[in-house]
Amino acid sequence: MTDAEIKEQLAQYRQSIDNLDAALVHILAERFRCTKAVGHLKAKHDLPPADPAREEQQISRLRTLAKNADLDPDFAETFLNFIIKEVIRHHEQIAAEHGGAEK
Repeated sequence: MTDAEIKEQLAQYRQSIDNLDAALVHILAERFRCTKAVGHLKAKHDLPPADPAREEQQISRLRTLAKNADLDPDFAETFLNFIIKEVIRHHEQIAAEHGGAEK
């Protein structure tokens, strides 16, 4: 490959990466819109912000999905735990705004 061909291939890979990053941001934004709706429902009915059983189920599910997609399951779990922590923070904030106690 010539230097020009290498640079063109690199630019194509980077464009794909940029497109995927944009898609990830939009998917995460939609996910957080959904989890905030869950937070409002929980606050309205005085349910706790965290649901450890659901979190474990999701971690197990995501690890399987990651393995099937040839993605490191440990990485997928770390990523999901980061998201879960943020979701719980949002739910606690929503509960506080609704006058409910954080649980």
